[in-house]
Amino acid sequence: MNYRGCKGPKKLVLLLLVLTILLTPIASIAESNLASETDLDYFLKVKNLIEKNYYIKPSEKELMEGAIKGLFWGLDENSNYYTKEEFEMLLEDISGDFVGIGVYIKEEEGSIIIESPIEGGPAQKAGVKMGDKIVSVDGKNIKGMSTPEVIDLMKGEPNTKVKLGIEREKKPMTLEVKREIITINPVEYKILKDNIGYIKINQFNQHTYDNLVPVLSKFYKENISNIVIDLRDNPGGLLDEVVEILGLFIPEGPIVHIKYRGDIERTYYSKLKKPKYKLAVLINENSASASEIFAGAVQDTKVGTIVGVPSYGKGTVQQIVPLPNGDGMKLTIAEYLTPNKRSIHKKGIKPDIIVENKDDTKDTQLEKAIEALHVIIP
Repeated sequence: MNYRGCKGPKKLVLLLLVLTILLTPIASIAESNLASETDLDYFLKVKNLIEKNYYIKPSEKELMEGAIKGLFWGLDENSNYYTKEEFEMLLEDISGDFVGIGVYIKEEEGSIIIESPIEGGPAQKAGVKMGDKIVSVDGKNIKGMSTPEVIDLMKGEPNTKVKLGIEREKKPMTLEVKREIITINPVEYKILKDNIGYIKINQFNQHTYDNLVPVLSKFYKENISNIVIDLRDNPGGLLDEVVEILGLFIPEGPIVHIKYRGDIERTYYSKLKKPKYKLAVLINENSASASEIFAGAVQDTKVGTIVGVPSYGKGTVQQIVPLPNGDGMKLTIAEYLTPNKRSIHKKGIKPDIIVENKDDTKDTQLEKAIEALHVIIP
């Protein structure tokens, strides 16, 4: 995932708050002696002012969640607090598992459309097809609802059922779909001309390694040793997952160095005696975090060529911390360095071959990656 800072708007909000205080005096401000307080008592007095004077009475929950979010205000853009609902979504995203019916939906001209059912998922099994228009969920008309609202209606416990009112080619129908635990396979592959393997990794979730190993086994049986690894638009994922995967490609030695506060450093190593594959790795401006760890390790160990445009430049490591109320936080705890101890934070990985895709009709970057493997294309 990509997170970008928003310093300008924050300053504007602060300015508006100051103007509000100056133009709308509150008698209790002077009595509180706010300027001299710097501890928890200061916070409680500000909270009390809000509770007494805000034009709509805020709930205790809203104030506390806002206060906790405020603790992260001055930290980097990758450190955040998540409410219970937000934290559940975060865990689903990074794990690759979620409970649902297995569809991607989109809003189109005021209608909710099935963009695609997940291959082998419950929706596909029930007969849901790409392009179907959802008109109701469990008999409730969804006209005018947003995409998140429709998703909430379709959510539920595993092994329960939901009835989807569908319009397909102007014909109405009702399909009953069983909710299941959906596992996202982030690995796609195919065999290109001249026996070149192509692997697209969409994210480094907890299922990436397990889905990649069978692909490499198939390539081995097909005597494929030249592989294109496509990490374009891969936002990253789990550190342990990318390290385990790199152990399949990187020769014996450092994979990545993790530098914590106080110059404490931990290094992850590969034990691979001899690399089996020659790689060309595709990256773009949306390749971030774990994708950059992968590209940096390949580049430093010279087991492959990096092709595309410079990557995003997220060179830090975050820890996911569950909190007692079901909420949680993501906190930056370290910086990572490539095997040669290069810092790529806010710099990104510079490809060995820089090439852009300027023509929508062909994938120039992929063509260059194939060329980099020194394979003659007839």
